[in-house]
Amino acid sequence: MNFLHNISSIFQHHGMAFIKATGITVSLTAVSLIIATFIGLIFAFFKISHNKVLQKIADIYIGLVRGTPLIVQLMFLYYGISSVLVLQDFTAGALALGIHSGAYIAEIFRGAIQSIDKGQLEAARSLGMPYPLAMRRIVFPQAFKRAIPSLGNQFIIGLKDSSLVAYIAVTELYNTALSAQGENYMPFETYFVVGLYYLALVLIFTFILNKIEARLDTSKAGRVTVA
Repeated sequence: MNFLHNISSIFQHHGMAFIKATGITVSLTAVSLIIATFIGLIFAFFKISHNKVLQKIADIYIGLVRGTPLIVQLMFLYYGISSVLVLQDFTAGALALGIHSGAYIAEIFRGAIQSIDKGQLEAARSLGMPYPLAMRRIVFPQAFKRAIPSLGNQFIIGLKDSSLVAYIAVTELYNTALSAQGENYMPFETYFVVGLYYLALVLIFTFILNKIEARLDTSKAGRVTVA
């Protein structure tokens, strides 16, 4: 009963702060994933191009991101950006998270594009369709459908990874929990509450992605799961 009373007290005293922080977490995740998708598309096409220089650039970027911890990248990019440009903490955090997720999304897009039968591209080219147009109208729409389950899981990972921007003072959910438990001296109950917020966001996100997947009639075998 004492546990439930403490949970109720946290909602009563910090409820508005958590709601505001939820909005910041969702906004941060959305902006960073837009950046990541844009970066991922560019480097996916670098990887499948016949230009060795572009392939090497993509290999270096993906190798660096996948070979180092996210928190190290976040600090490196944040302090690197701060030394050159004056950016808000939110902007710097979204940019750092976007660059991180972009490497994984690039590999997702690359795999999806290469899974499309080469005969379809060759048939489009034989009809006189230029390579960029054939990719845009024939190959990429099919590849995008196949990529949706993997993209969904990567988006959910991005949502949970957004908690790390608390270390650069962005007042998202995790940072708000840190402040709340410092005031109420109830760390167990406070982190239980913030865990519920993250779980609710992930479940809502998963539901929306599965609806999109079903609407596009992609394979049920690759359904988005809670990562």
